[in-house]
Amino acid sequence: MSPTGPAVTSGRPLAHPSVEEIGLEGVLRALADPVRLRIVRGLADGRPDMACVAFDLPVSKSTTTHHFKVLREAGVIHQRYEGTSRLSRLREADLEARFPGLLAAVLEAARRTAPGA
Repeated sequence: MSPTGPAVTSGRPLAHPSVEEIGLEGVLRALADPVRLRIVRGLADGRPDMACVAFDLPVSKSTTTHHFKVLREAGVIHQRYEGTSRLSRLREADLEARFPGLLAAVLEAARRTAPGA
C-alpha cells in the first residue's frame, strides 16, 4: 500500500525513489528553489493531499509541473492520481527516517524568513 493509502489511478504510474534512494544532495537542491520551498510549505500547512492546481504560484503551468516533478524525484513529495487530479503530499515520515530533523528545520527557517513573518 502506498503512504497515501488506496487510490483511484488514471494515466501512467508515477516513479518515486525508495526511502533508501533519497539523497541529501537531491533533497537540499529541491528545497533550495523558492517556488519549490513554497510548495513544500503549502503542503506542510495544508491538507494531507493537495492538487497541484491548489497552489497559487508565480510561474506557468508547465513550470509548476516541473517543480512538482523535481520534488517527487528528490523524494520530498509523493504524488498519485485520483481521477484526473494529481495529488501531492509530503513524505514527512520518510524524510524524518532518512534525515532526522531536516524537514522541520527547513520549514521553520522558511517560516521565519518569509515575507510578513
